[in-house]
Amino acid sequence: MVKYLTLLLSLLNVYYVCCAQAATPLSSQGMVSTQPDLSKIQLGSVHATVWDLDNQHILYSKNAQTAVPIASITKLMTAMVVLDSAQSLNEYVLVSRTAQKNKKNAYSRIRLNSKLKRRDLLRLALMSSENLAASVLAHSYPGGSDNFVKAMNDKAISLGMHKTRFVDSSGLSPQNQSSASDLAKMVFAAAKYREIREYSTTPNYTANFKSPRYRLGYSNTNPLVHRNSWNISITKTGYIHEAGRGLVMITEIQGRQVSLVLLNSFGKRTPLGDAGRIRRWLTTGSSGPIVGAALRYEQEKSKQL
Repeated sequence: MVKYLTLLLSLLNVYYVCCAQAATPLSSQGMVSTQPDLSKIQLGSVHATVWDLDNQHILYSKNAQTAVPIASITKLMTAMVVLDSAQSLNEYVLVSRTAQKNKKNAYSRIRLNSKLKRRDLLRLALMSSENLAASVLAHSYPGGSDNFVKAMNDKAISLGMHKTRFVDSSGLSPQNQSSASDLAKMVFAAAKYREIREYSTTPNYTANFKSPRYRLGYSNTNPLVHRNSWNISITKTGYIHEAGRGLVMITEIQGRQVSLVLLNSFGKRTPLGDAGRIRRWLTTGSSGPIVGAALRYEQEKSKQL
């Protein structure tokens, strides 16, 4: 009898230990709490939002309601409109001179009057931010570019993006504007499309054109997709002078799906550095500092707001 009582007590002890461990706060298990200390994060981006998608909770917000130029982040909306149209992704689409017309800074290696599958145009627009590819996608839409832009704005309204306006499919126009808060909604919606998740995170790709036949290699504009230390499910970068450097993505940070929207920062490296600072903030409790020109840029732009 004593033997059985001893065994029972041992089992109960194991049970209570397990329950106590399960109830231990995340912060004591190597992860910061659900809401980390806002005083411990500093970013170089002028506008930002960080969203815990698992808990549908905003972890950080900075000038997130102000509408500003968003550059090529526009192309996530472009991709959704293309996919919503149900046009064949296997159809070869003509790269016409009309699609290139009046596009500021629209240098492209794609040859005019050649053809490429719609799925490859979409992939290049997302992963490598190919502006001509985005323009061709809009031009080949039923009713042409005007109808395409209308569909973009209609989609924005349906997603509750009330501070957003699009005038082109590439983002080359500074009149393509949105807020960090609105873009968080757009990124969340875009992540529901398998093709956008795949194409936006493709590290490298070789496109095969026809009429004439030639090949062009492309790389992703977000270097983080090449790193095994980052688990990124969707991403898009953006840059024009009026917008500064921008980056949006959804990534896994210690088991949490986290959406990052980073707008208007100085230099190519600052958005990437901010992504790293956000990850450190969520895992260690402190983002670390910003130094040099990036900090001065952020301070100057924030004062103007």
